[in-house]
Amino acid sequence: MTISPETYRRFIDSLLSGDRAAAREITIELLQAEISVRDLYLDLFQRSMYEVGSLWEQNRISVAVEHMATSIVESLLPLVYPKIFGAEHTGKRAVISCVANEFHQIGGKMVADIFELNGWDGYFTGANTPLPDLKAMIADKKPDLLGLSVSNAATIAKLHAIVEDIRSEFPALHVLLGGQAFLWGGTEIIERYEGLIYLPSITELESFLAEYGAHEAEAGIG
Repeated sequence: MTISPETYRRFIDSLLSGDRAAAREITIELLQAEISVRDLYLDLFQRSMYEVGSLWEQNRISVAVEHMATSIVESLLPLVYPKIFGAEHTGKRAVISCVANEFHQIGGKMVADIFELNGWDGYFTGANTPLPDLKAMIADKKPDLLGLSVSNAATIAKLHAIVEDIRSEFPALHVLLGGQAFLWGGTEIIERYEGLIYLPSITELESFLAEYGAHEAEAGIG
């Protein structure tokens, strides 16, 4: 389902004006029209968050407005949960985390939701997760995959140490990387570590999960 330019504009205007009720109404209208979760997340939530971020970078809106818009979008995610958690589960697990000093968590939340939609158990640790706590979660949940959401370019410089620490304790764990920070570079890290995979968007994540499931089916795993 294609979101019309008029609907998208209404949604952006509702975010920038702080009209939570209007944003909710638009989201419900789209869900009632049977929009897919993928299209809603990509073409409305993600697209609008990118635009809000761009407006902030251009000093056209304040930090307060950016935070308000982000809060509204985050409050809309539970409206989608009946579709997400109705999927048949495979028993596969993924831990999704925003590492320490990463405070933008909507991207990580949506990634965890996409895992759930594809039959996985997606455990999202939230924003600013200290590395010892993240490793404790990995040890507890024993996930098949770990996803790290990185929105702050400053975190890229610390990512090598984070990955090395995780690798030393969980050497066989595959790690997915994603987030806006990689628009400014840093993807060369995947060449340094085996089992590190960069996925630039939800579309690539869904393709990866489909291939992952097909590979395991061929191998008779799961």
